[in-house]
Amino acid sequence: MHEGHRKRMLERLCKDAQGLQDHELLELLLFYAIPRKNTNPLAHDLIAAFGSLKGVLEASYEQLLAVEGVGGSTACFLIALGALAPRAALTPQTAPQKAFNVNTFSAFLTEQLGGLKEEAIELYCLDAQDNIRFTKRYLSGERDRAFVDARQLSGAILAQHSHAIVVAHNHPSASSRPSPEDDRFTAELSMICSLNGIRFYDHIIVGTDGPYSYFLQGRLEQIKENFAIDKIVRRTDLI
Repeated sequence: MHEGHRKRMLERLCKDAQGLQDHELLELLLFYAIPRKNTNPLAHDLIAAFGSLKGVLEASYEQLLAVEGVGGSTACFLIALGALAPRAALTPQTAPQKAFNVNTFSAFLTEQLGGLKEEAIELYCLDAQDNIRFTKRYLSGERDRAFVDARQLSGAILAQHSHAIVVAHNHPSASSRPSPEDDRFTAELSMICSLNGIRFYDHIIVGTDGPYSYFLQGRLEQIKENFAIDKIVRRTDLI
């Protein structure tokens, strides 16, 4: 019975997380601390004991243990969640704007990538209203080289049902001027987007001299024109 209930709760979570009540979210979290027990009563007891979900996550180890059904591992699990929540919240200084804008986004990326000591590639997936819905950072562990396999990047883009993407990377100890490898990477991204009907807004590079935008420099449209899938197919037809 518990397994069927848990499955239904997880399905609700995936479909409408914001529609769940506080005790239901807490019940779901407790699934992972108490694998083989009905956690619904304990979720209600915890909220009753501390007044709110926030109160539960701010309770001390000793306070949590005082609630019947809470053992040491469950108390530690809830304390870890309470410590994680404020750290996961983006502050106004580090959060990108809700809607993509190439000028203000370049400034944001300078703050995000400018202090890194190794090269990183960042993927930003946007919805139809140009809101940023997903981000992912790829690190190579090397100071002057970052690499993402095309299939890996394409998989992430498609998994998010992206309407558009922005990609950025950094040159930790060099100018933001694109290298031939950067140009090839941009062309590869253009082909991926063209093949899947996704808009490619920009590839931005952050270097020691500030950001470089393929879009603002007028180079992105040329690359997109040369590497559009329909144009490549027409070239192949002529061979």
